[in-house]
Amino acid sequence: MSARKRIVPARALDLVLVVLVAPLALPLLAVLAGLVRLVDGAPVFHMAERMRTPTRSFRLYKLRTMRVAAEATGVLGGDRADQVTRLGRVLRRTRLDEVPQLWNILRGDMGFVGPRPPERLYVARCPELYARVLRDRPGLTGLATLVFHRHEERLLAACRTAAETDAVYMRRCVPRKARLDLVWQRRATACGELWLLARTVGGVVWRRPSPGRAGRRRAPPRP
Repeated sequence: MSARKRIVPARALDLVLVVLVAPLALPLLAVLAGLVRLVDGAPVFHMAERMRTPTRSFRLYKLRTMRVAAEATGVLGGDRADQVTRLGRVLRRTRLDEVPQLWNILRGDMGFVGPRPPERLYVARCPELYARVLRDRPGLTGLATLVFHRHEERLLAACRTAAETDAVYMRRCVPRKARLDLVWQRRATACGELWLLARTVGGVVWRRPSPGRAGRRRAPPRP
């Protein structure tokens, strides 16, 4: 995963973890997929292009959380929060919409820990930056996700136009997340990955809405 020598290769650790979580994740995914189909209709899954490297893309799988006609490129800000379904808000808040990404991990598109895979448009705008960040395989979670995600939510939830969302994300989110991803790239270890995963799960389980910010329009604006 990084240039640093590892006792346990990142890919081997990913495969072991997939085998361990699959007995719980597969029944959960079946229930969640059925719930999306029942409440919001078809399609159940959303496939989005994400970048594995600066030049190589893959299809990222999620449970659908937005209205069918509303799916679009770019991060989700306050200007598009009403496009998220009621069930989708719950799935995003708990990150259960990302359970299908176990398939991406099994395929080798991404790992459990690493930088969140960016959209092509952001890589095209910041090629030198993402050339460094994407030396690591993208991940389901990572240091930037753990440290910066809640602050990113607040920044983007306050945006009221697509132009403002784009400007805030490019100016205030992309550089900060990249710095954190590069810190992890230099210090990645197998024990560190397990710690990040545990902290991520703990953050989802114990997450509470910020006072005065739990309004109807709010939804986690992930790319």
